[in-house]
Amino acid sequence: MPSTSLTVRADEDPWTDEEIEQVRAELLGGLDRLAAELKTSAAELRDLLASGVDGAGNDQADVGSTSLERDAEMSLAANQQELLSQTEKALERLGDGTYGICENCGQPIGKLRLLAFPRATLCMECKRKEERR
Repeated sequence: MPSTSLTVRADEDPWTDEEIEQVRAELLGGLDRLAAELKTSAAELRDLLASGVDGAGNDQADVGSTSLERDAEMSLAANQQELLSQTEKALERLGDGTYGICENCGQPIGKLRLLAFPRATLCMECKRKEERR
């Protein structure tokens, strides 16, 4: 039996309960995975920061390597945090019935897009416009 609680494009079939559960399961699995990865990154970053990069007793290559590693770890942690936030937001939208509605134009995002990328908040047209800026 199709679920009509989530918006779809005119050329799409309504969401089925199985499809909604598939998306929910993928998001929940991603939430757990990202939380674990973020915890690991935080521990590695803590270790890098604790080792210091002041150069005392290290040659310049070691200091540079440590700085580069720290910066990469910080970037990775920031990306993981952003994905975690997007996943939490998608789960909230799924729960309150706004999942699948473009945050920019208010039109349906498209079921196929959401099945491929469950964290999507923009329809393809709005996403293209955003990327051109």
